[in-house]
Amino acid sequence: MTDADLIAACRQGSSRAQKLLYERFAGLMLSVCMRYLRRREDAEEALIVGFTKVFRALDQYRHEGSFEGWIRRIVVNEALGMLRRKEPLHLAIEDLTYETPATPAEAESRLNADDMLALLAELPAGYRTVFNLYALEGYTHPEIGELLGISEGTSKSQLSKARAMLQRRLAVANAQAQPASSTHTPKELYATGRY
Repeated sequence: MTDADLIAACRQGSSRAQKLLYERFAGLMLSVCMRYLRRREDAEEALIVGFTKVFRALDQYRHEGSFEGWIRRIVVNEALGMLRRKEPLHLAIEDLTYETPATPAEAESRLNADDMLALLAELPAGYRTVFNLYALEGYTHPEIGELLGISEGTSKSQLSKARAMLQRRLAVANAQAQPASSTHTPKELYATGRY
């Protein structure tokens, strides 16, 4: 069944089509919610409420752009609403005034996607939210500012701080992933940012 077929059947009230639509997109949308919300229970609640809104608003979908993208926008908005209720968005938590060491390119290859998502989940709520919206969802800084009620400059600043914090944590994770028999001295590791 294509997305268009599912949409048409859902608009006619088919509970089977609603179930199929939910099953087709729920896994992906749950992972989206998990990037914003630390607790799985909160992510699942945002997912369910988001899909309730999807089903109520199906008549508003105009087949412009991808259906998945349309659902994602609704689910992201629901996750952001829950985030505001559950975890305050402190958007100026940490001033990073020091230089962040460059992360070697091979660091990414030592960590799998789950490890990267875990590092992302450790970010403060504001950093994590702006990073997700910009780097993973593709929102622009003006759009992020409007969604979160912050200025474009604050959005840019939070993204920069999130990237710097992720680089530091990636460097630490990379150092922990290195073999124990490393021949580098602590001074060499510090100089290269692998400490």
